[in-house]
Amino acid sequence: MGEITTKLLVLGGGPGGYVAAIRAGQHGIDTVLVEENRLGGTCLNVGCIPSKAMIHAAEAYHAALLQAEDASPFGLSAGPPQLDFTRTVAWKDGIVGRLNTGVASLLKRGGVKILRGRGQMVDGKTCLVETDTGPERVRAEHVILATGSVPAALPHIPFGGRVISSTEALSLPKIPATLAVVGAGYIGLELGTAFAKLGAKVTVVEMAERILPAYDAELTRPVARRLGGLGIEVLLGAKATGVSGDALDVEVGGEHRTIPAEVILVAVGRKARTQDLGLDRLDLDMSGPFIRIDERCATSMRNVWAVGDVTGEPMLAHRAMAQGEMVADLVAGRRRAFHKVAIPAVCFTDPEVVSAGLSPEEARAAGHEIRTGLFPFAANGRAMTLGAEDGFVRVTARADNHLLLGIQAVGAGVSELAAGFGLALEMGARLEDIAGTIHAHPTLGEAFHEANLRALGEALHI
Repeated sequence: MGEITTKLLVLGGGPGGYVAAIRAGQHGIDTVLVEENRLGGTCLNVGCIPSKAMIHAAEAYHAALLQAEDASPFGLSAGPPQLDFTRTVAWKDGIVGRLNTGVASLLKRGGVKILRGRGQMVDGKTCLVETDTGPERVRAEHVILATGSVPAALPHIPFGGRVISSTEALSLPKIPATLAVVGAGYIGLELGTAFAKLGAKVTVVEMAERILPAYDAELTRPVARRLGGLGIEVLLGAKATGVSGDALDVEVGGEHRTIPAEVILVAVGRKARTQDLGLDRLDLDMSGPFIRIDERCATSMRNVWAVGDVTGEPMLAHRAMAQGEMVADLVAGRRRAFHKVAIPAVCFTDPEVVSAGLSPEEARAAGHEIRTGLFPFAANGRAMTLGAEDGFVRVTARADNHLLLGIQAVGAGVSELAAGFGLALEMGARLEDIAGTIHAHPTLGEAFHEANLRALGEALHI
């Protein structure tokens, strides 16, 4: 058995882990990264990146279909499109491969040693890694646990065969004729919408009384309208009870329904990956199923840190990256703490949804007297030229000093506004700051400007 001694051990090569290792390498810290599968974790390999590639391909194919039907509002028409789905999947995999290579190169540049294999913690300083060339024992002064999350399963509808998770959904050999999606959160709706555009008959089953329960109802209405326009049937207040034959059994409104489903996608969330990693040998305080951390991502054990999905919500790659970067700085001796005003969340549905900070309801519940401003894309010139007028930008601010508390948007391409929303909140911007900033014309960002003006009672274009 080989033995390695290092300053920092990172268990997990997803967004939080690899970013921590890269930053540690930049600091000159002797670092070992242990990854069982491919670098990049869920996000790069079977999550954020491949799903957005599939969403883009589906949108392009759907737009071509509309052009073939002479449904373009500006007169564009074309012949019936043909989609080679095998090439679509290969293109998606090519993007993932390029990014995998890029992450490996960045780690190598930082002098990070990568151990490929399953890591098992022996104690708070030691990890046993089963590699292709034999076991390696790694002893470290500091340990970062970045083991991520896995899709949550339903006990009565276990994964296997026709019942798949988002991981398998991104590598299907062909487009299913019928697809049942259990769960109307962002994963279920993103993939359900993509497959509907690719030609599948999609039915969404959701136990809650509305889609995207994590977002407020005003934000989700345009998404619900679009689902109907795509022919997606949405069953709310419905429970998937089992699988029989080629169908999904559902209880809704006190009645039993059978939903034809060549494939059943269970997308009811994700759970922390804490099993079979030796974490039970560590004296870690837990917060439910998650590892409890403080404002520095420190666990209850000295020099043992945890970042990303394994520490709980929000399970977002950019949160994990920010945490990993911070912990590497802490190991290097810098003073840091994770005090983020807002972590933007984006749902890549059609239209897209972005939220940063508090919604109006959340701000009121927190005891704030507020003023809000909403500007619709129907009054935005750029949205009109894109043929994407559904949606809006909404701001929420304190009534007394106009400090921005939250910013949300729904519409085509609004994910690209997320950085500006987050910056405004982190910088402590007030309504007057955004209203006094010149926004380029014609852009979707002007709706952000106008929403602030409207909250001040000074809107110009509505």
